[in-house]
Amino acid sequence: MRAALPFFVLLFSIAFSSCYSFKGIAIPPNVNTFFVENFNNAVPQAPADINQRFSEALRAKIRNESRLTYNEQKPDIEFSGEISGFRLTPEAPQAGNTVALNKLEISVSVSFVNNTDETKNWKKTFSFFRTFESDKDFVSIQDNLISEIFRQLTENIFNDAFTGW
Repeated sequence: MRAALPFFVLLFSIAFSSCYSFKGIAIPPNVNTFFVENFNNAVPQAPADINQRFSEALRAKIRNESRLTYNEQKPDIEFSGEISGFRLTPEAPQAGNTVALNKLEISVSVSFVNNTDETKNWKKTFSFFRTFESDKDFVSIQDNLISEIFRQLTENIFNDAFTGW
């Protein structure tokens, strides 16, 4: 039995090393480049640089978690869109006209263009939120909340773009 263990370890390693990822991400061999256009900010109450921060977060996600290279000239796939929502709302009302939590929700409208297979093109709106205690100063925690929300939004966009091929 001990002699067979290295064989099974090797077999397991070979079987899973050929997979691109355990998340079901599959990028066809003919897709090699991507481009993320700078997203627009369509929400006046959002921070002025939120669109640039989101665009860079999406670029970094794709660059770090796929084999694709960034290319502005004739890319195989393209992302564009806008920050379409930035809402701060009270949640969890308490007695005495107070709230225990506030919620920050960000929405992003995204267009995905696959220049190698137009049947894969889509336009969708993605939204995610984080709650925080109402006694916290929003301005002091805003950047961290936005970063957390961006992590989930870019994950959802990445998964929609690169699954089901």
